Amino acid sequence: MPDDVAAGPRPEVAEHPEQPGRPGHPERPDLAGLAELFEANRRLLFTVAYEMLGAAADAEDVVQEAWLRWSAADRSDVVEPRAYLVRIATRLALNRLRALQRARETYVGPWLPDPLLTTPDAAHPVERAEEVSLALLVVLETLSPLERAVFVLREVFDLPYQEIAEALDRDVPAVRQTAHRAREHVRVRRPRYTPAGPQHAEATERFLTACFTGDLAGVLAALAPEVELVTDGGGVVRAARRIIRGADKVSRALIAFAGDSSMAALERVPAEINGALGTIALLDGVPTMATAAEFDGDRLVRIMVFRNPTRLAGLDRVRP
Repeated sequence: MPDDVAAGPRPEVAEHPEQPGRPGHPERPDLAGLAELFEANRRLLFTVAYEMLGAAADAEDVVQEAWLRWSAADRSDVVEPRAYLVRIATRLALNRLRALQRARETYVGPWLPDPLLTTPDAAHPVERAEEVSLALLVVLETLSPLERAVFVLREVFDLPYQEIAEALDRDVPAVRQTAHRAREHVRVRRPRYTPAGPQHAEATERFLTACFTGDLAGVLAALAPEVELVTDGGGVVRAARRIIRGADKVSRALIAFAGDSSMAALERVPAEINGALGTIALLDGVPTMATAAEFDGDRLVRIMVFRNPTRLAGLDRVRP
């Protein structure tokens, strides 16, 4: 993936605390006031970082680093705190994204974004669940860091081009061109699927029951002919190292996987994962696996199985 964000200077955010009584510098607000303002924007900052990184723990690290910079910076010329905080979070996420890309080049098997609970009481609350759909995040992985940042800020959060240009240290015409390129890229590659609704909950449960009871006909009936099965184990746990395609191969793989003796001890809990229907498997109350599905009408077109234990931090408030 190209790394064109490295071009051009990246001015650092001021990190020196204000000193009361300095000419031109107001008295520093109390810490509680700073924290209150920051907390009002936490959802936005986390969602921006998660959209750019696809990693919940790294997004939370970005938010924490943004707080440190916000609480220590000279804010005497800050007119709009929200835009200032988004600028900090965006630059921090871009720096972290370069490191993540290098790690993903050697990742064992298919890579999926970290699964994230999107219920109101989730540990990592987001602005809106539809903004962090797995389908979109998978496509965003194919963009360059700069394209991804521009797409997220413009297409997801509808920020003005001028504000995006300031955040990325680019001029407005360049940002507009990048936004157009990224938008077309996503439009071509983003899969068409039916947003999961209440009617899919029962179908999902029938499908899972068919998998765990070895009902091949029942599994096949739930799958679209071109269905994909993506299992993310990262080389840490047993998982397919390639995407499995086609209803026949996927159905047999799922039944074999569900019939493994290690599955018997797991408790399955329905959950909303990245705004979609999903199931989380618990072992002694701890999430050890998650599954999310995408539909085309009434049939499954993509099944994602998350097994890498280091990638399940976004599910840490699941309860039986």
